[in-house]
Amino acid sequence: MNHTRLQIAKPDIVRHFDQLDQRVFRRSDLTSILDEQRAFWRLAQSTTAQRFIHFLSESAKLTTIRFPFPNRPETCYAWGNASYLEALLTIKPGSYLCHYSAVKIHGLTEQIPKTIYANIEQPAKRHRDKQLVQSRIDAAFRAKVRVSNNVAETADFRICLLNGMQTQNLGVIDQDIIDDQGNPAKVRVTNLERTMIDIAVRPVYSGAVFEVLKAYQAARERASVNRLTAILQKLDYIYPYHQVIGFYLDRAGYMPAAVDLLRRFPIHFDFYLTHAMGQTDYIKEWRLHVPQGF
Repeated sequence: MNHTRLQIAKPDIVRHFDQLDQRVFRRSDLTSILDEQRAFWRLAQSTTAQRFIHFLSESAKLTTIRFPFPNRPETCYAWGNASYLEALLTIKPGSYLCHYSAVKIHGLTEQIPKTIYANIEQPAKRHRDKQLVQSRIDAAFRAKVRVSNNVAETADFRICLLNGMQTQNLGVIDQDIIDDQGNPAKVRVTNLERTMIDIAVRPVYSGAVFEVLKAYQAARERASVNRLTAILQKLDYIYPYHQVIGFYLDRAGYMPAAVDLLRRFPIHFDFYLTHAMGQTDYIKEWRLHVPQGF
């Protein structure tokens, strides 16, 4: 009897979902819709959310998307051809695409990254003044960089969740895209200039330093170095990443006046393009160690 009522109500149910702007749902969303529409659809009180979801999956356009994260697997539901990127950002409220994923969205690489990077900002920490010491910088960057282990593996791609510092979504925008599967999506993603900063700071999440340089070259005609430096100042890193960014801008052929905006930052320490480089060359102008032959 319950199944018959669902079948009778199916045209109204499908019409309701087709008219919603939302295309990706948590289980709680679907439960709320069922509760709100139960009387109008004349469904029995015994129609559970589980039965409702099963019916929509078997008889309509609802598909299940699973993200097998090691500590906390996540499940959501898509109506029609929803993008897996939209689905990912739905299960992690406040998250946004970043690093190599943002590089791809902004058209700064010809590669098709197999890992999706999303950032979840952590609560603000108490500000502690840290005095930089050259020996500690040297020790930190001789070691391998720590990377996130919160990675979900699927048949087609990997998803890496990053726990970033609190920036109040600085430089994060909403953008309409077409994902790699051809589905339209509206996603939250770092803008061009914030992306350029992020990939310079963490090249390990960005295809490594050669890909970062290519991205800087690809962004040369579009990027605002004024905007980039304004964002960089607000991020207020302890480490002198302005030396890294200035080097990339210089090496990528940006106008001298633009590169000069980074030269205005103080340069008090020797720094490193990335971690654990082994043999390096030293770029005196930026007081920067880079991979040998880079």
